Amino acid sequence: MRVVVAEDLALLRDGLIRLLEAHGFEVVAAVDNGPDLLRALVDERPDVAVVDVRLPPTLTDEGLRAALAARAEVPGLPVLVLSQYVERLYARELLADGRGGIGYLLKDRVSDVNEFVAAVRRVADGGTALDPTVVAKLLDSRARTLPLDRLTAREREVLAHMAQGRTNAAIGGALFITEKAVAKHTNNIFTKLGLQASEDDNRRVLAVLAYLEQG
Repeated sequence: MRVVVAEDLALLRDGLIRLLEAHGFEVVAAVDNGPDLLRALVDERPDVAVVDVRLPPTLTDEGLRAALAARAEVPGLPVLVLSQYVERLYARELLADGRGGIGYLLKDRVSDVNEFVAAVRRVADGGTALDPTVVAKLLDSRARTLPLDRLTAREREVLAHMAQGRTNAAIGGALFITEKAVAKHTNNIFTKLGLQASEDDNRRVLAVLAYLEQG
């Protein structure tokens, strides 16, 4: 699986390369700035990109901008964004077009190697990998303007796990309930939020998050 890595801190960049290569990934490019990232993504068309939000030359949102520009040229290009903090604007922009694998993780999640590698693979496969803290922020930011109060406590738990890209079976395991019960909660969530049900796990997650981030 071919990967492009973008991180301006040399030690972290080297660590990401070593970690990914140790788990069978091929790092085809490792860059430290936005312009080089855009070129690498368009030229290499990797299976997935692991991108720091803040890159030179601006050290603001250069990494995200380069990734979005690359996705405009290569629709559906899988991108996993790493960020030091939860920044809702960046998460919203990343989720906006709803095509291909997408992920948004806080950098400290990289220390959990198995979870991080699983997230990279999930995004490369067209899935979604969102940090639980990011999901919580997204839900909290819209709670006062969307009908989330219609959801039961259990449905909120299921929604949070859905937003992380988990399957019904995985959600059931995490919450100690049956897969059938998860499916029932999922249908209730779609109904209460006015969303069309879908059998596609990735599309349903994107639909929910896009709905939560409207406006």
